[in-house]
Amino acid sequence: VQLVESGGGLVQAGGSLRLSCAASGITFNFNDMGWYRQAPGKQRELVASITSTRAGSGRNYIDSVKGRFTISRDNAKNTMYLQMNSLKPEDTAIYYCNAVSPIIRRNYWGQGTQVTVSS
Repeated sequence: VQLVESGGGLVQAGGSLRLSCAASGITFNFNDMGWYRQAPGKQRELVASITSTRAGSGRNYIDSVKGRFTISRDNAKNTMYLQMNSLKPEDTAIYYCNAVSPIIRRNYWGQGTQVTVSS
């Protein structure tokens, strides 16, 4: 199983970035997917999640990103996205892709991509 994130970088406050997570080795459309982030000195937190296609691709967000971030998935490309708009300095963190397998609920992680928002 491999999850590879891309799209991170340095952006000014108010700017946008789109993160991608390319998955291989899993039946992508059967997996619940999510984006986590971890800022220095803080615990890793779930930012956004999207259920499997079979479960309806339902989306959830933490309150601090609602209305600014959008999670999506393209099952044909085995890829998940996080569109991040109106970025704030407090969004600065390493962002991780997560996949949860069906039935046994095993977690898989990407290596992370750095997002830095300057004020």
